[in-house]
Amino acid sequence: MTSTVLVAGSANLDFVVRAAHVPAPGETVLGREFRTFPGGKGANQAVACARAGGAATQMLLALGADDFAKPIEASLNDAGVTLHTVRDALLPTGTAFICLSDDAENAITVAPGANMALQPTHLPPLDGVQWLLLQLESPLATVQAYAASARAAGVKVALNAAPAQVLPAELLALLDMLIVNEGELAVVAGNPPDLASGLARLDVPCVIVTLGARGCLARIDGQILLQPAFSISPLDTTAAGDTFCGTLIARMAQHTPLQQALLAASAASALACTRLGAQSSIPDHAEVEALLADASRLPGTDAHAALAAWCAL
Repeated sequence: MTSTVLVAGSANLDFVVRAAHVPAPGETVLGREFRTFPGGKGANQAVACARAGGAATQMLLALGADDFAKPIEASLNDAGVTLHTVRDALLPTGTAFICLSDDAENAITVAPGANMALQPTHLPPLDGVQWLLLQLESPLATVQAYAASARAAGVKVALNAAPAQVLPAELLALLDMLIVNEGELAVVAGNPPDLASGLARLDVPCVIVTLGARGCLARIDGQILLQPAFSISPLDTTAAGDTFCGTLIARMAQHTPLQQALLAASAASALACTRLGAQSSIPDHAEVEALLADASRLPGTDAHAALAAWCAL
């Protein structure tokens, strides 16, 4: 491996209950199966990056001094991620409470815990790192400090702006790539009337918008790229976006052209939706390559046309 990605961000233990549907406000729903899974946007993305192959993956994370940390560390180690762990004696390991419906939708509430203990001084040396991948489940000031340090060191910076929040112009100016879904685009770009306007408002060299079952689009150096999604029967969409981000950055660290990287990330994300859990659902390199090699599964001309029409770019 000649390329290295550093993921800095969150790690949670997910408490997942399956139910017929996600409860509405004030509604109690009787659930069924209950399980715990290692999760957290940062940790999920690190596992996806490591399993994508071709790039050595490191992660900076903060955990509590409790038993919830153990399965998270085990999952990251099993995936081959090199850990830079901050251990907080006062805050608990982050947790997420997830209701997963029978139609594969979910509702998630996160208690960040130790994730909020990450400080600018915790960033490890960036020697040999090609990409720094960030999210927003850590303090915003820390995220911006990490991005500034990476920019100063000549390291490319990607931010998955999730959970959505308004971002300062100073942070956007430090990014090489911004990855958002439609809801996050609305918040970051100030409620644009359409996708084209949202992309135009963001002064970042590369912006990628994921569109769920439709696929994704990207703007890079003024050029628009479209990538339809793979057709699947979803079981659990948890970590689908994280799988996309980690796979994408692993490919970018190997200097893969963006269009090909979007295709691989879409394939990995599709496979993740067919399995339960967060990190437990993320495919490895061989599984993604097998899907990409199956010409009958690749999105066709009709899918491209439908995505282009829906985006109305």
